[in-house]
Amino acid sequence: MNALQQLILRRTDTQDDLDRFIPNRSAMDLDYAHAMLTQGRKMIEKTDNIRSPSREAYQKRLAEALNMNQTRILAFKNKRPMSGRDTIRCEMGSQPTKKRRYISQTSERTLDAPEILDDFSLNLLDWGCNNVLAIALNDIVYLWDASNGSASELVTVNSDDGPITSVSWAPDGRHIAVGLNNSHVQLWDCQVKRQLRTLRGGHRHGTRVNALAWNNHILTTGGMDARVINNDFRVREHTVECYTGHQLEVCSLKWSSSGQQLASGGNDNLLFIWDRFMASSNSRTQWLHKLDDHTAAVKALAWCPFQRNLLASGGSRSDQCIRFWNTHTGACLNSVDTGSEVCALLWNKHERELLSSHGFPDNQLILWKYPSMKKIAELFGHTSRALYMAESPNGCTVATAAGDERLQLWNVFGTPEVAKLAAKLEPEPFANISRIR
Repeated sequence: MNALQQLILRRTDTQDDLDRFIPNRSAMDLDYAHAMLTQGRKMIEKTDNIRSPSREAYQKRLAEALNMNQTRILAFKNKRPMSGRDTIRCEMGSQPTKKRRYISQTSERTLDAPEILDDFSLNLLDWGCNNVLAIALNDIVYLWDASNGSASELVTVNSDDGPITSVSWAPDGRHIAVGLNNSHVQLWDCQVKRQLRTLRGGHRHGTRVNALAWNNHILTTGGMDARVINNDFRVREHTVECYTGHQLEVCSLKWSSSGQQLASGGNDNLLFIWDRFMASSNSRTQWLHKLDDHTAAVKALAWCPFQRNLLASGGSRSDQCIRFWNTHTGACLNSVDTGSEVCALLWNKHERELLSSHGFPDNQLILWKYPSMKKIAELFGHTSRALYMAESPNGCTVATAAGDERLQLWNVFGTPEVAKLAAKLEPEPFANISRIR
């Protein structure tokens, strides 16, 4: 080979070296390569266990450069100090969970109520703020003291005047109004068991007084003559206003907690909302709203204790619906078909719940969650329609009376929670009147 051929070959080898990637031997693990060359396939099987000094040094330097600590990824070396927010969260988490309320399916107590009238239009049961339950049994009004279980007779009316068609405690818990079949209304002082006055003559009802409702010193009466009358017991001429609108007898009256609006239900399937101040300023009384959605008599009425201007009403046998009303606008907010005649309604003062009493076919009580109107419980005990219902002053116990001549006490609303009660309820409408507790 001459000199020219050797030069061409050398240049070709150099170009090939430039075209190839030649690794830096200083970074290679020569010890490992030598071991692989000298010990062959045996070393391939033990590759994972071979730890040459240069490899260990290389991996250590790599870990230091990349700050690799695979065993402590996303972990604190030491437990970080607890902040104020963590303390609050810890305290909240340590609180016991709210116990689920137990609702007994049977009444706590059953009392005899002989000769109670089985009449849908009457109102024969009321529970005063003095914790005394008043019930009218034909011609007699009995008082049952819930604090000690004692019963006493308040008044027996003559058969010509009776039977008794309605009873209602005054806000002071001392006086009670008694409506009679002869259109009279009596006012009694229950502490001394003395009759103070009888409303008769002048602008009064022409026949029996079915419903009574107090608004401070004003007693509102509703009669079989379809009239609603406001009476002031403090003056000689007791008639203050007369509301006309119903076409058949009035069977229910309820004042709102503010004392401004009155709801009246009748056997004409009508529900009226009256405004007290509008009536006082106008010579001719006019209703605020005339609501005709119900298709049967409207006796069950209940103002919501935690939402102003929310009224619940219930229809009789051919209606069977509970309806909710915005009494400012007269709009029907919701309607629920209960499947049976609605006789009475009561709101739970401590929870957003509504209790309804029913007639045919099951004569039961139903506890509803508001506003979903999901059934919480159904209580059975009466063998006749549960026409009359009243709530204890502490909002825990409910009394029901029916044509089966039984008075039953139910612990349906549970134990009151004072803190929740103070946050939810509005001031009592009769807070300025002295009471006996």
